[in-house]
Amino acid sequence: MSDAPLMPKATAVWLVENTSLTFDQIADFCKLHPLEVKGIADGEVATGIKGYDPISTGQLSREEIAKAERRPDYRLHLSVSKVRTPEFKKPRGARYTPLSRRQDRPNAVLWLLRNHAELKDAQIMRLVGTTKHTLQAIRERTHWNSANLQPMDPVTLGLCSQIDLDFEVNRAAKDRPKVEEAGGQTLVSAEITTAKPTPAPASPFEVFGAPKPKPVEERIDVDTVFGKVKEPRVEE
Repeated sequence: MSDAPLMPKATAVWLVENTSLTFDQIADFCKLHPLEVKGIADGEVATGIKGYDPISTGQLSREEIAKAERRPDYRLHLSVSKVRTPEFKKPRGARYTPLSRRQDRPNAVLWLLRNHAELKDAQIMRLVGTTKHTLQAIRERTHWNSANLQPMDPVTLGLCSQIDLDFEVNRAAKDRPKVEEAGGQTLVSAEITTAKPTPAPASPFEVFGAPKPKPVEERIDVDTVFGKVKEPRVEE
C-alpha cells in the first residue's frame, strides 16, 4: 500500500482550508513540497481544485488531526483501510514498447512473416506492438526502410517473451484447417507394403487329399469328319 493519500493535492487543499496544521505536516502527509503547500494557501497553486476530505474516506481520523494540531513536530499517519483492494492485473493486449526498441519492430515483423506465416495479422500486432499499416507495408515491400530491414527474432530483441510467442503459434496451428493431398492420395504404411501376399485358397481336392482329376480330352471321329468332305453335293 502506498504511503501517499488518494488525490494528494486535493487532500492538501482540504487540510489547508479546514485545519491548523503546519505546511510541513501537510506536505509530509500528502508527499508534496512545503513551498507547494504554501502556494496552495496563498491561492497560487491548485486553483480550481476542490478539497478532498480524508476523514470521510477513512484515510485520516479526527483524533489524528487533533493530535497533530497540538504538536507541530508530529507527523500524520495514514489510516489502514479495513477493506482490501484487489490487485489490478494488466489485461493481455498490445504492450508498450520503449522508444529505444521501436526501431527494431519492423525487423521483428519481417522475422515473424518469414518464420511463422500461420500467424494472423492481429497476433503479430499483439506480439510486436505494431500497426496494421506498418505490417501491410512490410508484407508488400512498400515500407520506407524496406531495403535495410533484416529479420530478427522478437524474443531476442525483447519485444515479447518466448512464452507469448509459443502461445500465439500454437493457437494459430490449432485454427489452421487440415490440408488434404491432391486426389485424396495418401501414403501406404510400411506394414502393408512389406506384408507377404496372401496365398490363394486351396481347392477342395487338396483339402481332402484326393487326387486332382485329369482334364478330359475330346475324342475326334476321323470317319465322320472325312465322310462329310467326301459326300457329293446335291444340285437342286
